[in-house]
Amino acid sequence: MIIPFFTVDLREASASVLAYIGDSVYELYVRCHVAEKFSTSSGKMHKHTIKYSSATSQAVAMRALEKELTEEEDKYYRRGRNSNPNSMSKNAAPADYMEATGFESLLGYLFLDNQNARMEYIISKAFEYIDSQNKG
Repeated sequence: MIIPFFTVDLREASASVLAYIGDSVYELYVRCHVAEKFSTSSGKMHKHTIKYSSATSQAVAMRALEKELTEEEDKYYRRGRNSNPNSMSKNAAPADYMEATGFESLLGYLFLDNQNARMEYIISKAFEYIDSQNKG
């Protein structure tokens, strides 16, 4: 795992910075998960990747995970969810987009705070919830 180098106190880091980092970390985990689960052409793997990384899927996972968050994690999640982003997704409802931003902010916080085991637990649970929604 990469050891993050980040000199800003995480309590002072903006929600957009945390979400930016969280988005990239989550994307890497999604790609590894998809490559392991669906070893096929890159185009087909990309279609599977979208199922995990869309704002709607992240929102579904976050709603299921929210009750498992610690008080500290919930603060970072809410900070991201309640932020005022400069843009909105064209393919997701605004509420889903904000939930997804909260999810990414939480992952960014966990990654930058070197809480890798907890981050990986949350990501694996997110995959489980997303997989259960995509059955059928």
